[in-house]
Amino acid sequence: MQTHVSNTPRWSAPARWSAPARGVATLAILVYLAAVVVPPLAGPPPASELASRLLQPLRPLVGAVYLGHGYRFFAPNPGPGHSLRWTMTMADGSTRGGSIPDEDADRPRLLYHRRFMVSEKIATLVPFADAPADIRDRAKRDWQPLVKGVATNLLRQEGGTSVTLEMVEHYLPDPGEVLASTTTTDTVTPLG
Repeated sequence: MQTHVSNTPRWSAPARWSAPARGVATLAILVYLAAVVVPPLAGPPPASELASRLLQPLRPLVGAVYLGHGYRFFAPNPGPGHSLRWTMTMADGSTRGGSIPDEDADRPRLLYHRRFMVSEKIATLVPFADAPADIRDRAKRDWQPLVKGVATNLLRQEGGTSVTLEMVEHYLPDPGEVLASTTTTDTVTPLG
């Protein structure tokens, strides 16, 4: 008896996904695509109200996979920037000063951005100087621990005996002010 052996490989058709599996995969891809596309559209005003409503059920996913990239911070009107200016008294009585962030000292650039976010976070918690006293007192409970942490870290790094901090709000001129060469002073708020 003779057996015939074929040298050609036998290929079977690729396994196909069932209709429900394809439906679930398609839905997952569409939800993820929506989570990528909708946050920028629902960004800062003027934003689409439809996109803002579509974003609400997607917020848990956007947060879980870190797709909230801070669009409100960068566009379309970013507003003023903030820095922390510090003055430190050293053990010998001399003083030293600086700012957070410090463009020259904070390297690599990621460190500059991290410190910039610290000053911006504190700025969101500190009310305007002309705010009612009760609002300033309540807000102080929120921002004071952060400021104390920054001060403690500065004292440890620089070896000083005391430090005072001020928040500087850097005014961002509009295009007309730039063309007219108008200058405006920055707002300084003492933090202690």
